[in-house]
This record gives sequence, structure tokens and C-alpha cells, in this order.
Amino acid sequence: MAGSILVTGAGGMLGRDLQEVLDGAPFTALNRSELDITDLSAVKTAVSGHEVVINCAAFTKVDDAESRESEAFAINATGATNLARAAATEGARLIQVSTDYVFDGRATSPYSEDSPRNPVSAYGKTKAEGERLALELNPGRTLIVRTAWLYGAHGPNFVKTMLRLAAERESLTVVDDQVGQPTWTRDVAVQIKRLIEADVAEGIFHATSSGRTSWFGFARAIFELAGLDPKRISPISSADFVRPAPRPAFSVLGHDAWAKAGIPPIGDWAERLREAAEAGVLSAEIAP
Repeated sequence: MAGSILVTGAGGMLGRDLQEVLDGAPFTALNRSELDITDLSAVKTAVSGHEVVINCAAFTKVDDAESRESEAFAINATGATNLARAAATEGARLIQVSTDYVFDGRATSPYSEDSPRNPVSAYGKTKAEGERLALELNPGRTLIVRTAWLYGAHGPNFVKTMLRLAAERESLTVVDDQVGQPTWTRDVAVQIKRLIEADVAEGIFHATSSGRTSWFGFARAIFELAGLDPKRISPISSADFVRPAPRPAFSVLGHDAWAKAGIPPIGDWAERLREAAEAGVLSAEIAP
């Protein structure tokens, strides 16, 4: 393991899993109340003395970003800029966590790590700019780790929403025309740790599960693992569930960069969801 690590946005779903995965390594974990990444002076102070910076801090409310784009930009782009500048001064590696929303979702085959960014939402645009600026301002020492469809033990996510709705309603409808890769935040944390341990200096990596499914398929799998009847869920189209921000119809990401780094990719989404359930991620949500 490398020297001291700084984790920003440490109070979030991924940040909390990272702290568990990094246990035993020297790290500093700062949540958003402890470090405002839009404050360059505070960022410089926080980064000082660290060899690796993992930026999990982000404005992730996709729909809110449509009407609060300047706020999203401040965190997702300006915050990344500040961390990249501080990392460059310190000679540190920056691991910038990003998203499938940097793509337009119109592909029919998995997006490769070098596919052109073409975001269609305000959230996606701010995260794409964060990627660009991080790579530009800390050249040779920045890693972009894109992930998507996250669920985990901490923080709001699709798994928690489905299990909450299952307790409130007899039947549910879930969109079946958006395809992606459900991904456990603990798996993303493990992949980040492996990048650090392998001393990978730069590059773009897709930290999503293998395989693919729709939100409808994901919801049915959650119900099955939670001991609920999946027939309670019916499929609908995105046109029947319109929201302020456009969602990518195709969020399947390729994983070639892992092999080049000598690191195995995350396994099949259904197998990983099953292991997450065995670890209590689902049962914890339906407990009284």
C-alpha cells in the first residue's frame, strides 16, 4: 500500500465503504462538513502530506442539478480542479470518482474507457468537466474511476428504495428500457484499493459490475433475494416515468483497462448482488 491516503466525501456510500476496505492503511477521511472541496485553501491544507487523494465528494442529485447546475459545477468541476491543483503541488496521485453520465447513453455496445464524453444532463456535464480538469491539472498522476448504478449499506440507493416501496405498496412499476450494471460500492472500494496497491499512476477505469440488466430486472433480483414476490413488479417505459434530467438508456461500460493494469474486473452483477445480500446489505433494509 502507498503512503498516506486522503478520502474526501468520506461520509457518503462509497466513502464509508472505502474506510472499511482501507482499514489498516494510513488514511485521513473527511466528510463534506469537514472539508469543502470548493475552498482551494482548505483543500491545499487537507491534501498536504498525502500521497494519494481519493475524491468521492460530489453533487449527485441528478434531477436537482438541472435547476442547480452552478452548485453542481462548483462541487463536481471546481472541487475536482482544486484537488488536482493541490495534488500536483504535493506530487500526489488523484483518484477522481466519476460516472456513466459523462456518456450520452445512445451506444449499443459497451462504452470503452476512451470513448468520447458526450453528456446530456447538467449532472453529466459537470462530472465530465471534473474529469477533464483533473486530468489536465495533475498530468501523469490522475486516475478516473467511473462507476454507475451504485448500491450499498450506506446512504440512499435503488436497493433501499425498492425495499421501502415493497413495504408500502402491494405492486410497483419500474422502467425496463434503461440498461446498465448494478454495482456494489464495496466492490468499487476494493478496485480503488487495488489500483493504489498496484501503483497505477494514471488512466481511466470503469468500476462497474460485469453483465447487464434493466432497472426492472435489477428490482426483480432484489425482491427475489429479499424473499419477496418479484411478480409484484411490472415493467414500464421511460416515457411513462418522466423526470427533470434525462437518463442514459444504455449505461453499459467496458472493462479493458483493468486487464492492462493486471487487476481483475468486478464480477457479474447478479453474483455480486447475491454476495452483497449475504453480507446483509438487503436484510438490513427490511429489518424492523
